[in-house]
Amino acid sequence: MTEQLAQRFFDAIERGDVDAVGAIYAPDAVIWHNDDALETSREENLEVLRNFVAHTAERHYEQRRVAAFDEGFVQQHALRIVGPNGGQRTIHAAIICQVVDDRITRLDEYFDPAQIQPSRR
Repeated sequence: MTEQLAQRFFDAIERGDVDAVGAIYAPDAVIWHNDDALETSREENLEVLRNFVAHTAERHYEQRRVAAFDEGFVQQHALRIVGPNGGQRTIHAAIICQVVDDRITRLDEYFDPAQIQPSRR
């Protein structure tokens, strides 16, 4: 069941369907990213996602590898982002989600922030 939840969650982000993402999060979900080590709320994360969707033309999760465990799932992936001008960037990441009653209660995302910095070439 958690593999299906992971599929729905990341498919919603690809589509830019932030409302669907919000419906998958528990109301008191906590989201954490390794780049700043701060815990944010569901609402704060949904605002970040809205901004992300508004500033990207396409989002594709590739090389998805999902492993379920009793309390949730882990997904490793390559997120290919297409910008409004057609430029592309790929971010490799791992996300660990705790799930209760088919809703994400905690999401921990691990990625190298250098992957999102402008290229120096």
